[in-house]
Amino acid sequence: MARKDELGRRGEECAAVFLAAAGYRVVDRNWRCGQGEIDLVAEIGGEVVFVEVKTRSGTRFGHPFEAITVAKLARLRRLAAAWCEQADARPARIRVDAIAVIIRPGTEPVIEHLTGVF
Repeated sequence: MARKDELGRRGEECAAVFLAAAGYRVVDRNWRCGQGEIDLVAEIGGEVVFVEVKTRSGTRFGHPFEAITVAKLARLRRLAAAWCEQADARPARIRVDAIAVIIRPGTEPVIEHLTGVF
């Protein structure tokens, strides 16, 4: 597996553990359809949360959040609708969150969570 893919997988695992520790229940990971992929789907307090995770080994080329464009968020909203349809879920509320994970060698991951980004 490519180093970048491994880093991304580690970041998604860190994000899932972070959410679980914060009281979220992770209900789906790496859900895919023809339109794209949702990194994490979680639930808290009756709200379904669709999470985009961006992982980097540092900030030399920018913060992970900088890689989340308006177009990416719009696609994530469409994917959220597709997930709800496939899961036959009719949540009262949904939201899109973003999690940045910075994993530098020899240090603990740094995790930032933005709620309701779109």
